[in-house]
Amino acid sequence: MKKPAWVVLGVVVALLGLVFTLQGIGVMKGSSMSNNTFWAVAGPIIIIVGLAVAAAGARGRSR
Repeated sequence: MKKPAWVVLGVVVALLGLVFTLQGIGVMKGSSMSNNTFWAVAGPIIIIVGLAVAAAGARGRSR
């Protein structure tokens, strides 16, 4: 995958992690994930993974 694709993928994953976190802590309601401790904990971990992927994609490697 090219560098911009990794950055976009990382940002999308981080945004999904944010949604999961907000659902887990009950800010976003309307799903089975609302007020669920698992998603309140998993969401920030997913955000960190997404940001790491985006950072690695932005840094890139020369071949």
